[in-house]
Order: sequence, then structure tokens, then C-alpha cells
Amino acid sequence: MSAEKTPIPLGSNFIRAIVEHDLADNKFANKKWAGSPGDATHQARGQIDSAKIRTRFPPEPNGYLHIGHAKSIFLNFGLARDYSGVCHLRFDDTNPEKESQEYVDSISDAVQWLGFNWVNGAESNLYFASNYFDFMYRAAESLIENGHAFVDSQTADEMRETRGTLTEPGKNSPWRNRSVAENLQLFREMRDGKHADGSLILRAKIDMASPNINLRDPAIYRVRRAHHHNTGDTWCIYPMYTFAHPIEDALEQITHSICTLEFEDQRPFYDWLLERLAEAGLLAHPLPKQYEFARLNLTYVVLSKRKLIDLVEQKHVSGWDDPRLPTLAGARRRGYVAEGFKLFTDRIGVSKADSWIEYTILEDCMREVLNDSAERRIAVLDPIKLVIDNYPANQVEECFAPNHPLKPELGKRVVPLTRELWIEAEDFMETPSKGFFRLTPDGMVRLRYGYVVKCTDFEKDAAGKVTVVHCDYLPDTKSGTPGSDAIKVKGNIHWVSAQHAYAAEIRLYDRLFKEAYPGSGDRDYLNDLNPDSVKTITAQLEPSLKDAKAEDRFQFERHGYFVADKKDSVAGKPVFNRTVTLRDAWQK
Repeated sequence: MSAEKTPIPLGSNFIRAIVEHDLADNKFANKKWAGSPGDATHQARGQIDSAKIRTRFPPEPNGYLHIGHAKSIFLNFGLARDYSGVCHLRFDDTNPEKESQEYVDSISDAVQWLGFNWVNGAESNLYFASNYFDFMYRAAESLIENGHAFVDSQTADEMRETRGTLTEPGKNSPWRNRSVAENLQLFREMRDGKHADGSLILRAKIDMASPNINLRDPAIYRVRRAHHHNTGDTWCIYPMYTFAHPIEDALEQITHSICTLEFEDQRPFYDWLLERLAEAGLLAHPLPKQYEFARLNLTYVVLSKRKLIDLVEQKHVSGWDDPRLPTLAGARRRGYVAEGFKLFTDRIGVSKADSWIEYTILEDCMREVLNDSAERRIAVLDPIKLVIDNYPANQVEECFAPNHPLKPELGKRVVPLTRELWIEAEDFMETPSKGFFRLTPDGMVRLRYGYVVKCTDFEKDAAGKVTVVHCDYLPDTKSGTPGSDAIKVKGNIHWVSAQHAYAAEIRLYDRLFKEAYPGSGDRDYLNDLNPDSVKTITAQLEPSLKDAKAEDRFQFERHGYFVADKKDSVAGKPVFNRTVTLRDAWQK
């Protein structure tokens, strides 16, 4: 089977170049797929794989996905999509103490929200590493039988002391030369629960003098009595991640195993293990190959799973889907969109070099997508009353506002005009500063989509704050009518009818951290939390917004982009979250 060379799509990178080269060389032309993961014998029964490449997104279900995972999702699923391949969603659930079904469900939801799935025709490529425990055990016994693994009785501290350093070789364990028969017996006793947690450990037998510390007889199986979310209490021994991961890739016939840079030093063990299992006849060539790229480092956030767990468990945020968190669940609730993440990942690219990405790039990507897609609405966030004294008291007049200024096909909506309106407090200034062109004593402005009005008076409360502005309207100046240009004004303000407005809860979200690099130096990252990361207000909205459904997105004119909260909005009473302002408010 010949592999046609697929043109490299926009956003080329070194990993795409590798895929291109492999396809041009027909590297996987004879690779078989039996319809499900399995060993060499199982796959030999299959047909030539219709998927030109196979990639995988392999999260551990011990937390919610964050923005950094979005980069990996778009990379792995995008490669499969662009090169007639398949991407697997695999849960690397080999650590039972930290994993749960809640995390499995949240991860599945996030992948689908970003626009991907793991279905290939009638085949579902959703897998759990724990379903391979039988084969992993069999692989471990094969290593023992072929002299490539041994059971060590050293304590964890003793193993650390004999491991060596970057400049000094390690020392062989005193138990390294146990016989194959004794190692098999002890390993089976570990499996059968005859040894305490931590008392024995299975190690690969490679080279304690290797300059790569990861090849100094790494641990591959440990005794751990813990209930597993998928396998229950079937096992009391569990494989180490570095042992499990290459096996998972091989059983799933993965062609390109794409990891972040911290796994680069593990690649020699990845290759060593798969070669040993292929020599034993358990796996067939071509074997998977691992490639590494730089993980996402983003200013003003923390992406460490440990720190995210701390923020949630210590109640610094309301939960994993708090809109201030960099989790995908939080980003979605805040109103970020999948298309914005796609634009972001394309814009920052994929490389081997670690670097910091400014958070403003992500925000700009969201603005760019939302500017095109979000319909416009009117909201008054800091309302004061505007009374048009010469307007009929009981009259309601229709004004017409475009749903999107760049998309006339979306039509217009009715905005009712009445005698009493809400306007922004900042749109009236008793003593105007230079360059202020909105409403002032004796000044005139246009009510957007309505009439020109002239200020005649204003009222203050006991604290000296303006609460009511009085004005007269000029009847022949309504927007869209022949007389609308008769009087020229510099100012234009938005408004909503006080009689028809919807008083809504609005959450003004900002960045969770006030420092670009939280916890840098010797600081506790929690000391960098932004005390003003959320402000809840009651705003006056145009009446059509009362019908907004959860996750409906709008641009509130002059204010930014807002979304009806996914969790707290109910029919007829939506709550709105600010997604992002119209421009970067953090620029120095």
C-alpha cells in the first residue's frame, strides 16, 4: 500500500515534518490493525491499517484538563485528522490512589468540546491503560524470564543512595543477581498479595553506570494496595508510568507518540523496553516512536496539577470549573470558545524550545473569534437614571439595533425607548475633563439608535454622587430618519429603558494572579493571588437578554464579551460572566 504525500496544512511544525517524512518513506505501509489493541499475535490477524498514522492523547484521570492540554489535544487529534489517521483517547490510569470517574468524565467532555472525538467508523478508540494490566504483567514476567528484570528487596532510601549522581555511576543492588526462578516466584508472590506495600519492587536490569539515570535499573512494578476506579481490587501491584506508557502505545499500534520535553530523557528506556518485548515475540515492528515538544508556559496562570488541586481544595476558587482557573472546564464556563483555542495553538506553534507565552495572546485570540461570532447587545453595568422630561410619560417607541454590525444578514432587533432610561454613570460628568464628549451640564449627545438629547439638570445623593440626569430630546433627530443629521454631536452613549430592563447578576472576572510569574523566586504562589479577580454586580440589560440560554455569548457594547453562565443560569434568569474585555486592560 503506497502512502500519498499529504500537503502540510497551515501551521507547519517539526512534528508535521516528521510525519510527512515517515509517510513518504511508507514506514507504516504494512502495519496491521485487528480492530482493537493487542499483542503481536492479535495484530497479525488483522488487515493493513486503514489509518495512515495513529496518535494518542493520554491524560491521567487525576484532575481536570487545563489550557496546556488543549495544545496537546489540537496537536494529536489535528495530526490524525490532517493525515488520514486516527487519534486515540487513552486514560493512563495506572495510579489508583489519585484517579476517579469524575476526572474521566470531565476529560471526555473537554475533548469533545474542543471539537474532537475518538470514533473511527464503527470503531471507538477510547481506551484505558488499566485494561492492559494483564499484558503488562505478562510483559514483566517476560523480562524476568529473559534476564532483563529482577525483584529488589532494598528500601526506597537504599535505592536512592545507590542510584548515583549525574557525575557518579550507581551501584548494583545486592539482589540484582537473583535467579530467574527466584525472581518469578517473588514477583508472583507480589501479585498474590504476600508482601507488604513497599517491601519489594520489580526493576529493569539495564546499566547502573549509564550516564542517563533513567537507565539505571528503573523501577517498573510496585506493591500498592489501593482500590482502582476501573479494575476494583483485582490487583495489588501496579506498573510504573514509564513502564506502562510505551506498552500502551505499542498495543494500540501508535505510530507517533508525542510527549512534552520532560519525557525526553525517558525516550531511551521507552525504546529499550519495546525492543526487548519485540525480541520476545510479544510486540511486532514497526514499533512506536516517541517525539517531544515544549509544553505550554503561560503568564499569569499556574498549570501545575498539584497547585490547581491546592487552589480547589483550599477553596481559593469555587471548584474545578471556576471561570478564573486555567482548566478547560473553567475556560468554557468563562465563555472561552474552542475556535479561540484552535487559533491560539496555531499562533503559538509547536517547537522544541521552552518559552513563556503572554496571556494576552490567548485573550486576543478569543476576542478575534468572538468579535466575528458574538451578536451585540446593550448592557449598563453602572447605572444611573436618565429622565427625558419632554418625552410623553406613557409612550413606548421602537428603536432598531443591528444584531451584528459586520453581518447585516443577522438583521436588527427592537430596543424600546421610554421616558426613563438607564445610562452608565461614567457617561455623565459634572465637570468634564479635556476630551470628554459624552453628557455634561447643558451638553448634547446622541442616544445610540435613538434621539439627540440635551442635558437640563441633574440630581445628587447625600454623598454628592450623581443619581439622576434630566434632559430634553430633539424630536426630529431619531437615528435612521431624514432629520437625524440635522444636529451634529460628538458624543454617543448607550442606554436601556428603565421600564423594560432586565436586572441581572454580572460577574466581572479578571486574572486569578496579579503577577506574571506566580511564585517565582522564593515567593509562595498563593501570595500572588489577585484579590480583585472577580467582582459581582447587578446591571441593567436590554430586555432581549432575559431570554438568553446557558452558554449564549454576546458582545455587550463598549464593555466586552459576556456569556450566560453554564451552571447558574436558569430559564428567564440568566447570569452573565465577563469573558474578556474589548481591549487588554493589563497593558503597562
